[in-house]
Amino acid sequence: MADVPHGETIVPGAGHVPEPRPETGTEAGPIEVARAESERGELVLRRRGDAVHPVWELRANGVFVMDTLETTSERALATAALALCPHPAQVLVGGLGLGFTLAEVLADPRVERCTVVEIEDALVGWMRDGTVPHGPALLAHDRVRIVVADVAVALLEAPPCSYGLVLLDVDNGPGYLVHDANAALYGRAFLERIAPVLRPGGVLAIWSAATSPELADVVRAVFGEVEELGYDVALQGREERYWLYVARVASEA
Repeated sequence: MADVPHGETIVPGAGHVPEPRPETGTEAGPIEVARAESERGELVLRRRGDAVHPVWELRANGVFVMDTLETTSERALATAALALCPHPAQVLVGGLGLGFTLAEVLADPRVERCTVVEIEDALVGWMRDGTVPHGPALLAHDRVRIVVADVAVALLEAPPCSYGLVLLDVDNGPGYLVHDANAALYGRAFLERIAPVLRPGGVLAIWSAATSPELADVVRAVFGEVEELGYDVALQGREERYWLYVARVASEA
C-alpha cells in the first residue's frame, strides 16, 4: 500500500512517512467509518475534514497508509511504470489501496484489462459498496478485474505470459514494512514467480519508500538486470523521494 503513499497496492513506514497535516477548518478529529480484523491485524477507514470536502483515510495496525487528499505517489507509481512499458495491454496491480493507482492505469488507453490483487477482503468491500464513495464506479469499470487473494498465490496460479506489466505496491518496500509477513514479497522465491507470467518485453515495477540495495540484488539475480529509479514527489509542500525497482523480460527476436 502506498501514498503519503500501492497497488494495484501504498504506505511508507513509521518514522519515514509523515502523517497527514490537518486541513484548515476540519472537524475536531477523524471519525471512524469502518473497521475490520484479520490474521494480519486491524484495518480502519476514517473520515476527516468537513461535509463539503471530506478526506478518507486508511490505517493498518495503527499506521497511516494513505488518504484521498494526497494521492501523488500512488498515481506516480502507475504513470512511471506505464511509461517504461511498451505494451501494457494486460496489467496486474498488487494492492488496491484506495484505488488511485488503478485509476491511473485505466487512464492509459493502451490498457485493455487491469487485474488488481488485494488480500484484504474488507477493503474491497468498502470500495465496492460505497463506504469509500468513489469506489463503486471505479471497481465497476469494464476493464477492471478484482481478485481477493494473496498476490503470491495469484501469481503462482496465473498462466505463463499473462501480463505486460506487473506493479507491486503492497507495502512500503523491504525496509519499512507495515506487515512483517510481506518481507517475503521482496525475496527471490516470490520474484521468481513473476518472471514466467510476464510477456516478452514485459516489465516488473516494485514501489519502495527508500533505496534498497538488497532488493536491487535480488531483482538482478532473478531477471539479469535492474533499474533503480528515484522519483521526487511534492506532498503537501514537502519534497519526498520514492523509488521504483524495474526489471524487464527480453523481447522476442
